[in-house]
Amino acid sequence: MPRAFVNLFCTAAVVMSAAVSGARGEDWPQWGRRGDKNMVSDEKPLCESFEPGKTKDNSWETDMSTTRNVKWTVRLGSLTYGNPVVAGGRVFVGTNDASLRDPRLRRTRGGLVMCLDEATGKRLWQLPVPRFRTKDRKFNYDDMGLGICASVTVDQDRAYVLSNRGEVICLDVHGQANGNDGPFKDEGQFMADKGNPPVKLNKADPDIIWLFDMVHELPVWPQDASSGALLIHDGLVYAPTSNGVDRSHTNVPYPDAPSLIALDKLTGRLAAKDDEKIGRRLFHGQWSSPALGKVGDKTLIIYGAGDGVCYAFAPAKRQTDDKKAAVLKKVWWCDCNPREYKFRDGKRIRYEKKHRAYSPKTVGGGPSEIIATPVFHNNRVYVAVGQDTRHGTGKGALTCLDATKTGDVTETGKFWTSTLVDRSLSTVSISGGLLYVGDYTGRVHCLDADTGKRYWLHETRSPMWSSTLVADGKVYIGTENRELWVFKAGKEKKILAKVRLREKMSNTPIVANGVLYIASNKFLYAVQAKR
Repeated sequence: MPRAFVNLFCTAAVVMSAAVSGARGEDWPQWGRRGDKNMVSDEKPLCESFEPGKTKDNSWETDMSTTRNVKWTVRLGSLTYGNPVVAGGRVFVGTNDASLRDPRLRRTRGGLVMCLDEATGKRLWQLPVPRFRTKDRKFNYDDMGLGICASVTVDQDRAYVLSNRGEVICLDVHGQANGNDGPFKDEGQFMADKGNPPVKLNKADPDIIWLFDMVHELPVWPQDASSGALLIHDGLVYAPTSNGVDRSHTNVPYPDAPSLIALDKLTGRLAAKDDEKIGRRLFHGQWSSPALGKVGDKTLIIYGAGDGVCYAFAPAKRQTDDKKAAVLKKVWWCDCNPREYKFRDGKRIRYEKKHRAYSPKTVGGGPSEIIATPVFHNNRVYVAVGQDTRHGTGKGALTCLDATKTGDVTETGKFWTSTLVDRSLSTVSISGGLLYVGDYTGRVHCLDADTGKRYWLHETRSPMWSSTLVADGKVYIGTENRELWVFKAGKEKKILAKVRLREKMSNTPIVANGVLYIASNKFLYAVQAKR
């Protein structure tokens, strides 16, 4: 698309700004913005096109004179999977430590949480999380340099995150600037890693309030990475454990370990855990995030698991004493893999583990786990199945199920299932009766949210990790081929823009207080049309 053409859209956005200046800005404090995880915003006007610019000579800084419609940009690591969130004037983003420039610390291919000033992008503080290592390398799982793969969840003056080492960490949003609060006082040793002398803390360092180590305290074994955004409800932090297979890709070291736990948000004490023994049935790993839904006066904690089943649990109750952790009570469950994915020639297929190169065509078969986050909308839950991206493209399924049911709803609680959607890591977004979702094959789908009818399809011909954002009448989604696609929301397909990025984009766009945030692997852009 000619650049002059896409420039018109930003110009139009500026012209229209006076008419919609009353649109209320809003924070985006967690993955999915709210507990229902529906990535939709009413904010406008938003710019659909920008120029990411070029880096300065011999520098990691962006030459802002070469950008267009960029308020500020910040260098991240070399891989960024921890989606940005915005709350209380701060931007939080998870990445790896490739950009760590602190003479007190060394890079370990570990994780990094960055806290930035929302107005300027200036770094306020950062949390380095050294890579998980043992003397016997076969027991390591944090070896891919992926860093922090989960979004931060902000609740008042606390930020909660799942680290690359399988720790649930509660942080003071102010960092050390207002002192070292809480019972945890070993931040200097934590950042320096074991075996090294602790570093002396300063105001640009993090303030850890409490830490719960799931790998050692439950225990669990993450496959490749710990990932999943934390959900806060009624004084508890719901955390996915990422329990999975070991390096053999067949053995589950802890088959009876919980897949979802609840921690007291003030103390980090274990309050509840599931007892579904999903580890005995899981295919590979577990990287989905829990969602929140309310049916009448009944609240549900909804979780997509590594056995391809979507579960709804009743919320746990916060405990004030040292009672044994409660068991999360299952309300309903639904196997989201069509029967034909699990059987071939009358024989059951547990999981096809053959690694395949990416193909823009549908390639693999067999059942899949749930990696996308379930979305709760109008008493329905929408969720897609998918596999580890190293297994390539393959047949998937997007399910719309009835959240008002109880028990096993695999046969009785599905409104519709669409097998037009291939294996997907993407969380859906629903607006105006339409559902938008991407799949790993690189296709963007627009479906009727009530019936599953597909209105349009777009082939990006690129691997896709990103989820859709719907805002200001537009649908945003990124690709691994360094592209940000922008469509007009509606039943008719219309491409508004295609922005060429400097690196691949594995994150999902978000919007907060009139600014669009786009995270590529190495840079975070705050995008806003000049007024």
